[in-house]
Amino acid sequence: MFGALPVQHAYADVAPDETIAVEGLVHPADILIDKWGVPHIFADNERDAFFVQGFNAARDRLFQIDLWRRRGLGKLAEVFGPAYVEQDEATRLFLYRGDMSAEWKRYGPDAKPVATRFAAGVNAYIAWLAAHPDRLPYEFRKVGYWPAKWNPEDIVRIRSHGLTRNVKSEVARAKVACKSSLADDSVRFGLQPPWQTQIPEGLDPCLPDDVLKVFTLATQSVRITQESLESADASTTTIAAADNPEEVAEGSNNWVIAPSKSTTGRAIMANDPHRAYAAPSLRYIQQISTPTLDIIGGGEPSAPGISIGHNGSIAYGLTIFNIDQEDLYVYRLNPANLHEYRYRGHWEPMHIVHEKIAVRGDVPVDAELAFTRHGPVIYTERAKNRAFAVRTAWLQPGMSPYFDSMRYMRAKNFAQFKRALATWGAPTVNQVYADTHGHIGWVPSGLAPKRPNWDGLMPVPGDGRYEWAGFWRRDQMPSDYDPRSGYFTTSNEMNLPADFPYGERKLGFEWTNGSRHQRIDEVLRSLPKVSIEDSERLQNDIESIPARRLVALLAPLSSDDPSTRAALSMLKGWDAQMRAESAQAALEEVWLSRHLGRAFKRAVLPQSAAAAFGPPDTAVMLDSLEHPQARFGEHAQAKRDALLLASLRAAYEEMVRLQGSNPDAWQWGKLQTNLNAHPFADLVDDETRAKLDVGPIAKGGSAYTPNQSTYRASDFQQTNGPSFRVIVDVGNWDNSRAMNLPGESGDPDNPHYRDLTRMWLNGEYFPLLYTRAAVEQATEKRIHLLPATRTP
Repeated sequence: MFGALPVQHAYADVAPDETIAVEGLVHPADILIDKWGVPHIFADNERDAFFVQGFNAARDRLFQIDLWRRRGLGKLAEVFGPAYVEQDEATRLFLYRGDMSAEWKRYGPDAKPVATRFAAGVNAYIAWLAAHPDRLPYEFRKVGYWPAKWNPEDIVRIRSHGLTRNVKSEVARAKVACKSSLADDSVRFGLQPPWQTQIPEGLDPCLPDDVLKVFTLATQSVRITQESLESADASTTTIAAADNPEEVAEGSNNWVIAPSKSTTGRAIMANDPHRAYAAPSLRYIQQISTPTLDIIGGGEPSAPGISIGHNGSIAYGLTIFNIDQEDLYVYRLNPANLHEYRYRGHWEPMHIVHEKIAVRGDVPVDAELAFTRHGPVIYTERAKNRAFAVRTAWLQPGMSPYFDSMRYMRAKNFAQFKRALATWGAPTVNQVYADTHGHIGWVPSGLAPKRPNWDGLMPVPGDGRYEWAGFWRRDQMPSDYDPRSGYFTTSNEMNLPADFPYGERKLGFEWTNGSRHQRIDEVLRSLPKVSIEDSERLQNDIESIPARRLVALLAPLSSDDPSTRAALSMLKGWDAQMRAESAQAALEEVWLSRHLGRAFKRAVLPQSAAAAFGPPDTAVMLDSLEHPQARFGEHAQAKRDALLLASLRAAYEEMVRLQGSNPDAWQWGKLQTNLNAHPFADLVDDETRAKLDVGPIAKGGSAYTPNQSTYRASDFQQTNGPSFRVIVDVGNWDNSRAMNLPGESGDPDNPHYRDLTRMWLNGEYFPLLYTRAAVEQATEKRIHLLPATRTP
């Protein structure tokens, strides 16, 4: 099911050794590319090192980072045409537009010089391409445009690529409240810790259906089609809404193991972020080595530094910590002037910005961008004389996603690490820590708004009654250091300590399903000592706790119906392992995602509430099925059992339609597939698409297994999961392991574009080499860079 490797083009990077003279480089530097495609940058000083990091990012990922910049700055239409004007306009609303001196200061004194050198390195490669046009990547040739030069400010002003928080859930909750009641919304999303929200005074919860269209356009990825390139109609850029919020929920796992619980006698740090699948891969593994800084690990290719990895003294990794950083504000407009809104008894003018959007093949478009004191206006509802704006912490100074790793990647001990994270803003994360002295720790971080008179779970009137009162300090959030258990692990679950004053500080109430954390914790707890190999197995673990709970609910049941009886027989005693070849996994997931949730909603909710949202919260549903008296009313257990059997029968009959009447031939991997799609996949013929896309391939796991596999219920295609994995043997650095799906390179003609796919699928890793001697031994290609004034 793998596409064939592309034929080599003239510009493909095939020479084993290369010397390049580069304008802007001060001293010679080397890029050593190992046999797994990982670049190791060795430079005499940090100024040159970050320049070379930018140069190398452009060398290996130029189209990807150019598209990142264009999407983030709202400059897609400039090269792709009129169909992208609407997305450009939406994105420009969410650019950082504040004081740049405050922005740079927030990240520390290194930030602007590092970003400046990184951007200069990108630009140096683009300049080098002008003299070597045969090396211009395929995508630029296909559409016919030249990569743009970078400004340092581009790196930090772009905010819409970051992981968003709860504004979509606010709107979903308001929709349920409009159609039914807030009590019924507890089936859509169970709040943790236990909490009862309310409709803010003065809010009409019946919002426009497309109130978030602009927000979604601003934060969605780019897909290029022939129709969009040829169309002059911006409406061709469509938004695909997910059936289930968890289909696009992006999470992660991480853990740190103390030497006392490690087979190595050293600390271990493991991290596997779960992000959207794509080709090229989202993350880029690299090393930046100088006499004063030697860091290695994963980051985003468009930004300098390393956000997950180690620096030779400490190892660090992150998962999402669900601080609520967003609010939707609703305004009453002045009927005589729709650019004025009511605020504290007066009509306050919006701030209007006019910008020209360049459009390929057409005249520039004048974009009118409106802002309230709270943030960008995303919708005006003339029928009710209302406007809607998003206030988000990630438009504050210093909130460029991951960029504040500039601070902690230099830390040498836990005190320095915590101090560096005092300014961390976005995304909101569980940072875990391990060092060469055997210490481990947990530091959740992120800019957390203070909401003195509401909880952030519903949209609020923008009339001045609902204002943030600053932000909680890092030392007002929890942390842990050298826990007695000998390990610490997070998986986006609700992990506020029992004594945390959540009612006062209200960091957030919407957390990811805790099944992955529960499974990881039970495995780590059961092991007397944890090895590197144990960590590999655990990152690839496919045991589903929800499936385990469902099997237990079915165990005492029986039926005279042939289909139901066959389904019960299949699942009886099943081990809940979500193997790609498993018939039971296929049946259970079709049941869970397409039948059980729908039946549960109909059984416990009024029709109006059940129709107001998609699948229910899996944790809430399972708790209710295990304790039916809470929601099923009279004869609760009988009603629960009838629901289980009827929905299971429907799932079995659907499996017959999907994969035939012989259950022995059913396989979960025939339904669930992994596809890493290139942005141009819909632009090209089938043969070329096979060269750009990686997959589809049969895949096991589920949304609730440590080897996370979130999929679209409509076609079971994976949407996100652990494309990047790292396990660090702290102190014995060359024994660390890593993986990056589908490969390290962004060039479809380069073997390293897809060469790691089979290893990833099989749960395998490559060594994350760190010492110069080990890197030299594994080097496959050497690029020697010289200052342009010197000759080879």
